Amino acid sequence: MNLEGLLRNLRSGHKCVRISTHEESECIALAVEAGLELGLDVFSYSVTGGIRAAELADNKPNRLDAETSPAGTLKWFLAEQRRPAMLITLDLGDQLGDSVNLRAFRDLLEAFTRRKSDNSCVVMIDHNDNVPAVVGAMSVRHDIEPPTDAEIENLVRQTLLAIKQQRPIEARVSPKFLSALVQNLRGLSRRQIRTIIHETVMKAGHLSNDDLPAIQRRKRRLLEDAGVLEFVEAPTTLDDIGGLAKLKHWLKIREVCFNDPTLPTPRGVLLLGVQGAGKSLASKAIATAWQRPLMRLDPGALFNKYVGETERNLRDALRQAEAMAPVVLWIDEIEKGFASASSTSNDGGVSRRMFGTLLTWMQEHTSPVFLVATANDIEALPPELLRKGRFDDIFFVDLPSPAVREIIFKIHLRKRGYDAKTFDLPSLAAATDGYSGAEIEQAVISAHLIARTSNLTLTTHNVIDAAKASPPLSVTMDEKIADLREWAKGRCVPAD
Repeated sequence: MNLEGLLRNLRSGHKCVRISTHEESECIALAVEAGLELGLDVFSYSVTGGIRAAELADNKPNRLDAETSPAGTLKWFLAEQRRPAMLITLDLGDQLGDSVNLRAFRDLLEAFTRRKSDNSCVVMIDHNDNVPAVVGAMSVRHDIEPPTDAEIENLVRQTLLAIKQQRPIEARVSPKFLSALVQNLRGLSRRQIRTIIHETVMKAGHLSNDDLPAIQRRKRRLLEDAGVLEFVEAPTTLDDIGGLAKLKHWLKIREVCFNDPTLPTPRGVLLLGVQGAGKSLASKAIATAWQRPLMRLDPGALFNKYVGETERNLRDALRQAEAMAPVVLWIDEIEKGFASASSTSNDGGVSRRMFGTLLTWMQEHTSPVFLVATANDIEALPPELLRKGRFDDIFFVDLPSPAVREIIFKIHLRKRGYDAKTFDLPSLAAATDGYSGAEIEQAVISAHLIARTSNLTLTTHNVIDAAKASPPLSVTMDEKIADLREWAKGRCVPAD
């Protein structure tokens, strides 16, 4: 868990190191190990347990002080502790909103700073990074890196060994299966990895290649509970999308690069175009075609009322995506999440800082994370996002041509059990000029439902009537679509 990094921060003279994590027990052990390495007396503090002597072996420290008030306890510790010491605080950040507690904590840090002869310090372990600005200025944050593949493998072996000591189990862990297991566990915390292995083995009584689907389902559930990245089912194939011939060809070439470590890894693609033209569908199909997990990042879900927490949420999401690589990361309607970054806003600069974090990551990340972003409104996008180097290419997804509309009708009629040969596809295409792929799908669905509930045979005229009953978006937004097409000329690659 990056002991060297924590030691480096402490040896650099920092008197307070902040760790924001949900893996509290693991981080306590890490801090204790660092304290012992530095020759410090190590103590832990929480509002429920007071100050205790921290012992790495059994994690059941001896109570030293019955006082659990933060201010009183910190004052007592400062007065009583004579030897160089490390104080590990648990969820103290939530208590520093009180001015008395904040003052006592600052007094402790100032006293440690004045002690030139020792390296006494505080390690704050909190479930979030919500600390007053003055504490942020007096401390340094230490990020816990996700487990490496080697560490995941070790965690799996340790967990299986612990279970075997409790009950007999059958674990057929071949090198090939172990490699697949490690890949499926990427992006999870150490505690989550142990939990998944334990749940799987205890339920099935064994661990084998047959358990991978169950492990994937448990992983999906844990990621959804974390609320940072959303796992998206992507059953769509590129054959389920009408048109987009140039985009499909581009993706087939990049697929080779994405799976070959000797070639430059493709960074991503921006799909710009008319609403309902198939951008989101193409995003899902990329993951299926490349046989990679699809993770959706919702910028709106990242915003937090606390200073710095929104940016941290984004960093965590990007770090998690890198830990799960190779993966397809999807940001749908990216302009809605970062639109205010290009203008003056009343959010205290959060949008601009978050946008800057994303741009830096897009430019510098080296892991095989393929970013797919979709956008409908080019005017709302910050110009920095469109600069060369952010994306490999920007594709413009226009309304489908007559030939493509025929293909789209074929796809959606086939999905509902109809033989497309019994329909007049050219007439359907001619009647839906200006319709997007999504609007064509809805016309087929509407006509299908009417036919089924009325015990009628679906005909070409039924579908045309259903389409005409709902005018396309291109009619009401004709000027805006024309402006978007004009802007795309010479700036974007036509997707079809």
